[in-house]
Amino acid sequence: MRKIILASGSKARQKLLKQMGLKFTVSRSSVIECHALRGSASRLVMKNAMDKARDVAKHCRSGIVIGADTLVLVGNKVIGKPRNLKDAHRTLKLLSRKPQLVYSGLALIDIDSNKRYLDYEKTKVYMYKLSDGDIRNYFKKTSPLDKAGSFDIQGMGGIFIDRIEGCFYNVVGLPLAKLAVMLRRAGVDLFE
Repeated sequence: MRKIILASGSKARQKLLKQMGLKFTVSRSSVIECHALRGSASRLVMKNAMDKARDVAKHCRSGIVIGADTLVLVGNKVIGKPRNLKDAHRTLKLLSRKPQLVYSGLALIDIDSNKRYLDYEKTKVYMYKLSDGDIRNYFKKTSPLDKAGSFDIQGMGGIFIDRIEGCFYNVVGLPLAKLAVMLRRAGVDLFE
């Protein structure tokens, strides 16, 4: 199997790659993501993902570097990680009132062949309406401060979800089916 390098320190992304059965190393990118929406969200997350992959690839001799970036939008408002509990509370109230769009950009750089692969995934998430009490009780069980959108869909935050249109794993932070297609295009056999 080819050497795979994840250009991210995200524990959720690492867990998902392990779930795919991939053996990989982690090399954190030093790129600071841009989340100022000046054009389309899809272009922005793909640019961020490619910037991260390039940053790591320049320090590697061979292998395939995976860069990823995820962005949550409600209307035209970018929802990131909350600054504090008050911000997290406000964010969850907003998300429970309007559907959110989750965009993830994926970039693969095959260092050996100098080929690049770039794509994105979009998922629409609908939440149940949450009361202030629901949110306070959730925060007693789970810290929202390290989570984009202030909740974890793969954990206790999953109980807030009414329905999803699109890839569940995209909401976690790494669209697995899209990544599998891109890896196959780069010559990686996941069943090898």
